Amino acid sequence: MANFYSDHPEIQFQLENPLMKRIVELKERNFVEKDKYADAPVNYEDAIENYKRILEIMGDISANIIQPNSESVDLEGPHLENGRMKYASKTYENLDATRKAGLWGVTMPRQYGGLNFPLTIFSMMSEVVGAADAGFQNVWSLQSCIDTLYEFASDEQRTKYIPRVCNGETMSMDLTEPDAGSDLQRVMLKATFDEKENCWRLNGVKRFITNGDSDIHLVLARSEAGTHDGRGLSMFIYDKHNGGVTVRHIENKLGIHGSPTCELVFKNAKAELCGSTRLGLIKYVMALMNGARLGIGAQSVGLQQEAYNLGLAYAKEREQFGKAIIHFPAVYDMLSRMKAKLDGGRSLLYQTARYVDIYKTLEDISRSRKLTPEERQEMKKYSRLADAITPLCKGMNSEYANQAAYDAISIHGGSGFIMEYEAQRLYRDSRIFSIYEGTTQLQVVAAIRYVTNGTYLKMIEEMLQHEVAEDLKPLQERVKEMTAIYKQAVEYVKDADNQEMHDFLAYRLCDMTGNILVSLLLLDDATRNEDLFARSAKVFIFAANEKVVGHADYIQNFIAEDLKDFRVETEDSEELKK
Repeated sequence: MANFYSDHPEIQFQLENPLMKRIVELKERNFVEKDKYADAPVNYEDAIENYKRILEIMGDISANIIQPNSESVDLEGPHLENGRMKYASKTYENLDATRKAGLWGVTMPRQYGGLNFPLTIFSMMSEVVGAADAGFQNVWSLQSCIDTLYEFASDEQRTKYIPRVCNGETMSMDLTEPDAGSDLQRVMLKATFDEKENCWRLNGVKRFITNGDSDIHLVLARSEAGTHDGRGLSMFIYDKHNGGVTVRHIENKLGIHGSPTCELVFKNAKAELCGSTRLGLIKYVMALMNGARLGIGAQSVGLQQEAYNLGLAYAKEREQFGKAIIHFPAVYDMLSRMKAKLDGGRSLLYQTARYVDIYKTLEDISRSRKLTPEERQEMKKYSRLADAITPLCKGMNSEYANQAAYDAISIHGGSGFIMEYEAQRLYRDSRIFSIYEGTTQLQVVAAIRYVTNGTYLKMIEEMLQHEVAEDLKPLQERVKEMTAIYKQAVEYVKDADNQEMHDFLAYRLCDMTGNILVSLLLLDDATRNEDLFARSAKVFIFAANEKVVGHADYIQNFIAEDLKDFRVETEDSEELKK
């Protein structure tokens, strides 16, 4: 019987990372709850076994319920009835299975009915669900919005809402509007305080809201009359049971059909302020978005795994010119690159998740006691690392997923273009990954400052000091050469002292960074388990070298004057140049 967790030892390998011991110790507060809760672990080994047991359950449900339902969900999709969204029929089966298995409230403390699992384990569960159906992964994984509510809401709000999510109620984050997509400072949904009822009221429209008719919403709204920027925005909790919000439209999308994307109309909807006013965008949305970006990273890795599985299986069985097509170099070249990016992208995903786990758990501990100087330094270190690699994790994995889905169709040939084959659904589903929760271009905007301020270079140079297996040392030397080329390219752009040129070349610099970092992560993985990762390390580093050298050549032969040849001329181009 298939299992989307245990069938892939590469996922379980990530549980063996040395940082996991520190994460478990922090998350379990040195196992103080073992006498209070029956499911609380007594030591590190017990915690890991518990994680494996839940991952096995998620792997079973994903392989044998969610994935078999995916075609029906894709064909039916959600629909609108009397101002309410109704999921596709099989989506309700998926929800029921995950609720009965207790797979909700994964990261929440046990006092609220949660599993108290690290974000790393939640990311593994998200990956497994993403391999089964990316659309349903959105519905299930949006429970992670509760992390933001847990972090910033009052004790009363935590007690009121968190147990409901732990019992399987759904969530959404209502951010974008018809005139406010990536530029959330333009949000104009109005929040006014109702003195008579002692509550806030929301009025306006939200658009492109994933899982938009959920039970509990986190809503970004303008609470400060007369403001027009992010400083006038606050975060609110809206409970669907209170009414006041209707679904005006469900988008007819290219892919992820199981995930309803709604346009919502708020009419005097009752809401509660989450945290403090004016911090909605500046603080709370950033927390939401970083969690969401990690979620898209997991979704992307899951889809990559399924695309690779499909491509490999088809290549083994499809014969042309008297032999299986897997024996043709053009085909096994695609498959080897798919696998290398999958292994590298997964390593980047879980390295990011581990960094987030450490600093977020230390932040949580700091609310109940004063951190030691060493703990404060640890929190600061991992917060900085997480902030730096989260945009790379989301940007690179979402692009890898798109390429993997594209290659899966190529391997299938004409059959891949036929709707009866799953490859076409993966292709349609993956396209949104590099768009929502911040486009790849916006991930570059978030990442580029860590290129120019030397954060990534410091990470790379530290990782280059790691001891690798003897067979891998030539590959490590190649990465050292790539790093030297990278340093020269970064300095060239900085020395040019031209902001437009800096922005124009930012993607290439970030792509170089990501390729070097993933190369080093794969070397570490291959050193610890050569059988699983040595081939991927070699394939990835060969391809990374090609990219780094190419990008460097492009950058160092580029001058500011060349920008004029790339600008699209318009009537206001002269004004833009000024």
